Amino acid sequence: MTRARELGIPLPGETGPANAITDVPGVEVGYTTLVEGESARTGVTAILPRGRAGFAKPCAAGTYSLNGNGEMTGTAWLAETGSLGLPVLLTNTHAVGPCHRGVIDWVVRERPDVASQWLLPVVAETWDGYLNDVNASTIRPEHAGAALDAARGGPIAEGSVGGGTGMMCYGFKGGTGTASRVVSYGADAYTVGALVQANFGARRELTVAGVGVGAELAGDNPMEDRNWLAPPGSGSVIVVLGTDAPLLPGQCAALARRVPLGLARTGTTGSHFSGDLFLAFSTANPGALTSTFPVSTEAAYESLRFVPWGRIDPFFEAVVHVVEEAVLNALVANEPMVGRNGHRAPALPVDRLAALLQRK
Repeated sequence: MTRARELGIPLPGETGPANAITDVPGVEVGYTTLVEGESARTGVTAILPRGRAGFAKPCAAGTYSLNGNGEMTGTAWLAETGSLGLPVLLTNTHAVGPCHRGVIDWVVRERPDVASQWLLPVVAETWDGYLNDVNASTIRPEHAGAALDAARGGPIAEGSVGGGTGMMCYGFKGGTGTASRVVSYGADAYTVGALVQANFGARRELTVAGVGVGAELAGDNPMEDRNWLAPPGSGSVIVVLGTDAPLLPGQCAALARRVPLGLARTGTTGSHFSGDLFLAFSTANPGALTSTFPVSTEAAYESLRFVPWGRIDPFFEAVVHVVEEAVLNALVANEPMVGRNGHRAPALPVDRLAALLQRK
């Protein structure tokens, strides 16, 4: 699997060992990838902030919507409490329901005590209907459970895997990408990681390392050649950020608000027809935010250790850099794909891209 840095693309910052969201200690990612027949090109991505063993221990979290032409369930309760207490799943637009049910079934199986009150899973989507029959019942609840069961730390696959299987990005085959940065903070070091489900951007917009390459790569663009359903740039992008830096829920939301700056570095201007939804969580402060409903009549307090607001800028910078690189990784990792009705998705021509960057 090729990655953006292997092409010599100059990308700033120090990465973690896997250059992935799983560099954040405890974070695990799993996939279910469904490529079947001529019209099934879809899947499920599961992100467990504290891994399968600790999934029920909430994290501080916050969200941001750049454009709401999309869905991320569970965010009303997350905004109310600042607490993320379940895994995050990514899939296609019309599979949100089966994945939502699949998370519930999985929690009932793994931790019936956690399921004894109520569950409000976080499931987000992007639209894969160019390559996938989005109206078919391809994804079922058990596929969500399989992605959760498959979650692991360490290096993870990118490109046409999991929820990113049928996605397009800048008119090329898109999908799943990830990256990480190490942030020094006094005597400590923390990791900021991103996982993107990239399904956005018009070909003409594509920018790599500050170089506008979209016009040079304008040929072989079947989506625009067919004038496919919606204007160029339509699609969506979901970004999940994780960090082990101790942050307040409001600071997590502030990280999520910086995601568009990283996306913009890849060229997008943000289409009205693109649902751009982002979530950030912090795995610090284990044991805090332990409950969102009363468990006793005794008075109790919780304490959160956090980075002062005045020292948070290096984490904002890391978000911008990981998001940019994760999108490029999603593009670079891919191969061409043919899907429903013979629709064709060309891969980013990495040799031509490298030559363009050298020429510039």
